[in-house]
Amino acid sequence: MAKSTRTRDVATGRLAPYQLTANFADAYPPLSQHAAAVEAARCYFCHDAPCLHACPTEIDIPLFIRQIAAGNDIGAAETILQQNVMGGMCARVCPTETLCEGACVRVASEGKPVKIGRLQRHATDALFADGRQLFARAEPTGKTVAVVGAGPAGLACAHRLAVLGHTVKVFDARPKGGGLNEYGIAAYKTVDDFAQRELAYILEVGGITLETGRALGRDLQLADLRRDYDAVFLGMGLAGVNALGVAGEDLEGALDPVDYIADLRQARDLSTLPVGRRVVVIGGGMTAIDIAVQSKLLGAEDVTIVYRRGADAMNASRVEQEHAQTAGVTIKHWLAPRRVLGGPDGVSGLELEYTRTTADGRLAGTGETLTLQADVVFKAIGQRLGANGALDAGDHTIALERGRIRVDAARATSMPGVWAGGDCVAGGQDLT
Repeated sequence: MAKSTRTRDVATGRLAPYQLTANFADAYPPLSQHAAAVEAARCYFCHDAPCLHACPTEIDIPLFIRQIAAGNDIGAAETILQQNVMGGMCARVCPTETLCEGACVRVASEGKPVKIGRLQRHATDALFADGRQLFARAEPTGKTVAVVGAGPAGLACAHRLAVLGHTVKVFDARPKGGGLNEYGIAAYKTVDDFAQRELAYILEVGGITLETGRALGRDLQLADLRRDYDAVFLGMGLAGVNALGVAGEDLEGALDPVDYIADLRQARDLSTLPVGRRVVVIGGGMTAIDIAVQSKLLGAEDVTIVYRRGADAMNASRVEQEHAQTAGVTIKHWLAPRRVLGGPDGVSGLELEYTRTTADGRLAGTGETLTLQADVVFKAIGQRLGANGALDAGDHTIALERGRIRVDAARATSMPGVWAGGDCVAGGQDLT
């Protein structure tokens, strides 16, 4: 690797506390009652409802919008949560512009969809403010289920099982439940400790016990769970981080963005977080956007995202890409990392090669290179299961597919009595 004499510029307190407070305020504030009524009135309440079919959880969108228009916000929230108990968080983080709002018929007539996500938040916020519990447990069935992972998949599963009368114990490796909702989503998208408030609402139904600090393969063994419970659900997400596979990626300052975002989300004082003056982010998904924008909001002077293909191939939506650019992030396309530059003091830069697509659609390097100075390089190129033997129960080992758990249409794994869902399964949509 190349050696550099430039001193890394990483510091805390780059911005004053009042600037950090303003930067990390709610990026998409809630609609007022009047604004919600006006927006709801824009809905055509389509009979065939393309927005409903575009929603991965099939929420009856025309119905809940009609309920808002009629002044029945709590009823609208019930329509949402009966189909998706985490509808409050989804309203904040779901890429609605490519799903329900992208399918809205108003786009064709006006070029602007009904603000479905904002209306969904309006309704669910009204319910949380009201404090009403919409769900009640059925009579206990005597059945017990172990759920591994207190993220969106595990909590949604646990809640439905509890409502049906089963007794559920949820295990999570981290100190708090919530999974990526608590640790992985940009702080400006979910303010006011919403992930924990939603978690409390889910647990309030009863029949669910949460144990934190318990990791599968370390504190829990799959064989024991199969023995002690009637069924097991695996929803532990993706704990491993993909490697770049280039020289220098282990230098100080070449960081995992997921861990950094988790530290940011748990920080009581954002001014204590170390921030590089020059930050380069490798990747094209939501994690890349989130870490780039938050680095800028923390006071980084120069933040650049580099992606190996064009803008249309990025997993992050156009809206999120534009949000990053509006925040002052530069996005450079058709660049692949060749090596992380630096020396004993850590990262000093990143050497990249320009790329192109061949006639058969494959990616190829052009031989032309570009070097960017950097104090910090974030490797946001995706996550992996990282199970490390945790999926072995002695008599069976859970089968994988493309590095994730293989499941059938009913989310059953290859191991009897064990189901799985969320990011850890093959073929998922990587959506909250």
